[in-house]
Amino acid sequence: MGVGAFDSSEDIAAARDLARSFLADVQAVHGLPVSGRAIGLVQLVVSELVTNARKYAPGPCLLTLKVSGGAVEVTVWDSDPTPPAILAPDPIRIGQHGLEIVMAVGQSFAVHREPIGKRITTAILLADNPDGDLTGRRL
Repeated sequence: MGVGAFDSSEDIAAARDLARSFLADVQAVHGLPVSGRAIGLVQLVVSELVTNARKYAPGPCLLTLKVSGGAVEVTVWDSDPTPPAILAPDPIRIGQHGLEIVMAVGQSFAVHREPIGKRITTAILLADNPDGDLTGRRL
């Protein structure tokens, strides 16, 4: 399991580094295949979720990465219990596409309220889908 706490916007790069290092260990230490696509998508998802947590919630956020069922589960906890606003896709809107991206590339997406704050979890397949579907769910 990979875990990191981040309390400033400068830590977003460190969160991506943690994800990359975690996936390298999944491959090297545990012998699980990890596609280049998965590495890129996990770093993108980590960046988007940590950015949102840093932007909208006071205090630090916590990133947890774990492998489950051929996917890496990416979870970000923050101190704000308010669920994120999930906007409908809009190609004209400038900005605020982070959760739209996360939901498009992930196999799952869930928001859980906690006694303090909330936890957002998504899962990215470690290996490319043999059916050729390189994204997660269809919107």
